[in-house]
Amino acid sequence: MEKTLTIGLTLFLTLCVDIPQAGGRKEGSNAENKSSSRSSDAKAGRCSYTFIVPQQKLTGALCLNTQSATTNHSEVAALRAELRRQQEQLEKLRGQLEQEGTLALEVRTLRKESISMNSRIAQLYAQLLHEVIHKKDQALEQQRVENLLLNATTQALQVSSNYRELEKKYGALTSMMSSQNQFIARLEKQCQCRDSTQSSLVLTEPPKSQSVVHPNYSSEAIEMTNDVQRDQSAPPPQQAHTGGVPSLPTTTPSTPTEPPFVSFPVTKTPGPWRDCQHVLESGEAISGIYLLRLQSANRLLQAWCEQSQAQGGWTVIQRRQDGSVNFFRTWEQYKQGFGNLDGEYWLGLEHLYWLTKQAQYKLRVALEDWQGRQVFAEYDSFHLEPESDWYRLRLGQYHGNAGDSLSWHNNKAFTTLDRDKDSYSGNCAHYQKGGWWYHMCAHSNLNGVWYRGGHYRSRYQDGVYWAEFHGGSYSLKRVSMMIKPT
Repeated sequence: MEKTLTIGLTLFLTLCVDIPQAGGRKEGSNAENKSSSRSSDAKAGRCSYTFIVPQQKLTGALCLNTQSATTNHSEVAALRAELRRQQEQLEKLRGQLEQEGTLALEVRTLRKESISMNSRIAQLYAQLLHEVIHKKDQALEQQRVENLLLNATTQALQVSSNYRELEKKYGALTSMMSSQNQFIARLEKQCQCRDSTQSSLVLTEPPKSQSVVHPNYSSEAIEMTNDVQRDQSAPPPQQAHTGGVPSLPTTTPSTPTEPPFVSFPVTKTPGPWRDCQHVLESGEAISGIYLLRLQSANRLLQAWCEQSQAQGGWTVIQRRQDGSVNFFRTWEQYKQGFGNLDGEYWLGLEHLYWLTKQAQYKLRVALEDWQGRQVFAEYDSFHLEPESDWYRLRLGQYHGNAGDSLSWHNNKAFTTLDRDKDSYSGNCAHYQKGGWWYHMCAHSNLNGVWYRGGHYRSRYQDGVYWAEFHGGSYSLKRVSMMIKPT
């Protein structure tokens, strides 16, 4: 380093500068000579100017050529083309930038909408959760009601079992009554041979001997008969008359000699009969309660015989008139029958099945509205299938002036609250509040709720209605279903 500085003290710097159009333009008298000597020196590789640089020692000369390069037009054109291309790319980039800005605005708008939609979804989810909780509470309440209903059904079945036991006792009493009627008939024949005084004595004596021989003809027997004919869920009526026949007594008679079946009309023969047509053919033309014996089943039952309508001979299988009997019953109750024979009652599906097996029967449905208008619907054949086929309904052709609201139920099984045999996804008996040959669900509902006044308000169509006569929202005043042999 020290050696370089020592040598640098004597360094010569030679710069060669060649400026166009500058030669011969130097001031002074030696300008032209200097120009020629510079040009000759430049050509010879020598420098035009010599600088002495202090404190530096150079081994050679430094030459600077200041001559400007010649302008290249092709390069200028290429530069301009490149500039245009870059401007076009810049315009494209500016357009893309504007499009991206528009997209950014749309994305921002969509993001706001998404936020509001998420808020709405969260609100709907909260409502749905509330509804689910509410439905769950309703399901629990429904389960509680169903449990209560099952308990009530169990109690009803127990009552029905007690009813069957009473029916057996009733059958024994009716048989005893039949034998006593025959005994009285024999006594009447014996009385024909005696004078009037002796006849009166004989007529008064048999009941006393009868009370001694059959002590069961007491208040207990009469009360048992009342229970068979009276609805189990309603208090006993104080006074009821149908067709001029007095109802069953509700109090115990003071003496055991009073006849126990006061609701029977006075008849020429004791019976029992096959049906009410047989009663009419036997000369009994008074409407009332008669004892029937079903030949196909060899069983006894009581039924109301209607002898004043449509030439008589009609066995009443159902009647509604005042709402005193609850028809929202179980399968077993509809099977065995219930109600008051001189009021509202249902004969019983099992009795009806065996009754219609005796002969070919037709059905008459008598209807009356709250304005007193009476109409009817008749079907030329009527019978039921056995319980193994759920007492399926079989109907014939319709005629009448009430309109046909029962053929829609033809070939349908009977349905109750505890036996759902209808075609509906739910239980029609639950909505219609009765037992019937429901389809999906009903064009007629004669075992529904008896509403007073005709038009009624209810969540469901559960009144006593015939759709072709005033429609499903009108509960009829009086309804009766009757059958007789064709």
